[in-house]
Amino acid sequence: METTVAVVGIVVIFLYMAVKIVKEYERLVVFRLGRLAGARGPGIVILIPFVDRYARVSLRVLTMDVPTQEVITRDNVTASVNAVTYYRVVNAENAIVNVEDYMKATEQLAQTTLRSVAGQAELDELLSERDKLNLQIQQILDDATNPWGVKVTAVEIKDVLIPAKLQQAISRQASAERERRAVVIQAEGEKQAAQKRADAAGILSSQRGGLFLRLLGTLPEITSQEGNIIAFPLPMELRNLAESLDVSSIAPTPTDEENDGGDGDQESAEKEED
Repeated sequence: METTVAVVGIVVIFLYMAVKIVKEYERLVVFRLGRLAGARGPGIVILIPFVDRYARVSLRVLTMDVPTQEVITRDNVTASVNAVTYYRVVNAENAIVNVEDYMKATEQLAQTTLRSVAGQAELDELLSERDKLNLQIQQILDDATNPWGVKVTAVEIKDVLIPAKLQQAISRQASAERERRAVVIQAEGEKQAAQKRADAAGILSSQRGGLFLRLLGTLPEITSQEGNIIAFPLPMELRNLAESLDVSSIAPTPTDEENDGGDGDQESAEKEED
């Protein structure tokens, strides 16, 4: 009886050590007597107790926060930058064999790469062109971690902290730029409005009675003001008539010119006779 119990116990221990259940997102990297035997899974994996050793590797996407890095940008501005990195293992064998701790190695590489890329950029690029910097960091990390069997899928810069005095200067600059744009837009609008008014005045003046109709259109606006207002609308064509009358009264008539010319000829003839 005791022998049977011992045998059953040994079998249970053997099965516990030999049979491993690997999940869909995991792989077992098996070493047999120190030599790489390959990656196994998913499902049930049979190992040889006391002969095989294994390392369990997850193939899911991992998230890693890159600690805040103090950098000096290309335009000599001190800033604090942090980021988040998304990566996953695509080759479990390389992740175990080629690097001692792929998580720690990827984290250290992400810190140095973030510091290097941020130091080569100007402050305006850090604030407004993060997508380009994210892609640049991601490509550098992906190329460096490829021998480790690690794929860096994305890198996102989260925060860029700058000194308070510099923040105030940037705020004043942005405010001045907005005011400049407002003045330019207002001036452009006034220019366009003046051009439209000039075009409208030309059209009204070219049509008979057009200015008088425009004058009648302004009467409701005038009479809507407070107080007693009496308006006498006069046709604008009266001005043209008055101008034409003034010109005709000043200009000499052909008859007068002929008479003046005749008197001059008679006077010159009389002088010659004397």
